[in-house]
Amino acid sequence: MISNLAYVNPKAKIGANVTIEPFAFIEGDVEIGDGTWIGPSSTIYDGARIGKNCRIFNHASLAAMPQDLKFLGEKTTLEIGDNTIIREFTSLHKGTKSAGKTIIGSNCLLMTYVHVAHDCVLGNNVIMGGYSGIAGEVKLNDWVILGGSTMVHQFVSIGAHVIVGGGSKVRIDVPPYIKADREPLSFMGINTIGLDRRGFSQEKIHEIHEIYRAYYNMGMNTTQAIQYIEQTFGQTTERDLILEFIKSSERGVIKGR
Repeated sequence: MISNLAYVNPKAKIGANVTIEPFAFIEGDVEIGDGTWIGPSSTIYDGARIGKNCRIFNHASLAAMPQDLKFLGEKTTLEIGDNTIIREFTSLHKGTKSAGKTIIGSNCLLMTYVHVAHDCVLGNNVIMGGYSGIAGEVKLNDWVILGGSTMVHQFVSIGAHVIVGGGSKVRIDVPPYIKADREPLSFMGINTIGLDRRGFSQEKIHEIHEIYRAYYNMGMNTTQAIQYIEQTFGQTTERDLILEFIKSSERGVIKGR
């Protein structure tokens, strides 16, 4: 159902069973998947690619021009997966020539007044609390949770299954499976509750805990800690993900308490 009080450019590709409420504004180079609901007074600009069964609440702004001086009007996109919820007054910008697109995965929840800047990549099942914002070219891996009013610096990467406390300033990378809080942002232990809810065994959680105990609490520098972990712990998906994240970090990872 498309309200006769909404503006929908006839070139826009609208899927089956899409609802568009009054005063929504949708430009022409837009694709909206089946079953998605577009709330009143929301704005969807050229370049938006929205998946199935999403919910876009009132006054959200999708695929607006990036707030980046290197953007010169090139054709870029904002791509959103299925079943993602975008709440009131959220602003999501499309990409620049740097990556060409901003990506938001499936089953995400972006709460009120969230901002996602150009060329960011959000995995699946990401939650961003109200008033949180991420600068350009930030990566949030699967299952990341940002507490309300969290600010993330440009180019930062946050690993899978991380939970960041509300009001945090994230200036450098945060490795996977952990809790991070305080100022400056610090390692606060393993995200035990989150991992348990997602089906990680107690043995696997213990393995992750012991890896981080070696990295943060045994008095070694980064090179020594990586060598120790490689020699001491058998090769597993979780061990390898932690090591690869730390090795590939260009900004460095957060410290212990």
